[in-house]
This record gives sequence, structure tokens and C-alpha cells, in this order.
Amino acid sequence: MLKTIIVALDSSELSQGVIQSLDELQIQPSTKIILSHVIPDAEPDMEMIVDRPHISEELSYRNIEKQLQSYQAKLPCQSELEIVNGDAAVEIVRLAHIHQADLIVIGTRGLTGLKRVLQGSVSSQVVADAPCSVLVVKLNE
Repeated sequence: MLKTIIVALDSSELSQGVIQSLDELQIQPSTKIILSHVIPDAEPDMEMIVDRPHISEELSYRNIEKQLQSYQAKLPCQSELEIVNGDAAVEIVRLAHIHQADLIVIGTRGLTGLKRVLQGSVSSQVVADAPCSVLVVKLNE
């Protein structure tokens, strides 16, 4: 039985598919789900466009929290929210250790070739480093 599941979400359309995949797991009422979102750290050499408005960190955090709460309201079991800053793969694995997760559920866009090399694959790194099983949900585009 799965006692604790980390669900790694981002702000893309992929998150809805990841949430829908939970229906197939037949989650028990005693299971705890940790809905997580990692906010990437700003890169120090990243140039900001100054003539356009930027969303404040606090507003961004509140938007993420609202989205996670909307997913949380639909879950059939107890749950928690974890919104953290840092490298996505590293933080997801860290949360899995902290919560002693039995499963991590994460999405993938299925990047290949040069895009995968340049952008990296968070899901591949999580699979390689996770202390538990990982369910990778592929978005069909």
C-alpha cells in the first residue's frame, strides 16, 4: 500500500494530466499526498526585461498556492502542499526523503534530441536519484 505520494507539479498544462493519473492509482483514504511545486531560483546572469511588468515573487507564490489548493480539494485523502525554491529535480528528491515517500508522480513532455540536451530532463534526473519508485506521466501532444 502507498502511504505517502509526492506529486510534482509545475505551472504547465502537464500538471492537469499528472493529477488525473492519480485516479488510476486507487488511492486509499489512509494515503497522504504531498502536492509539490518547485520555483526555480533566478539565475544571476539572467537578463530581465525592464520595460515590461513582472509578477512579484509573493504574487507568483500565491498563484501557485491557489492552483495547488484547487487540486488538493479534489483529492480523496489527506494532503499537504510544499512550495519550495531551487533546482526542480534536487528538491523533488529531497522532499521524497523528508516525507519518506513510497512513490513520486511526475510529468514529462518527452523532449528529445537537442531540446533534451539543452533543457535537461527533470523526470529523468528524479528517476535516477529518487529513494522510491517514480511514476512518469507522459503528456500526449
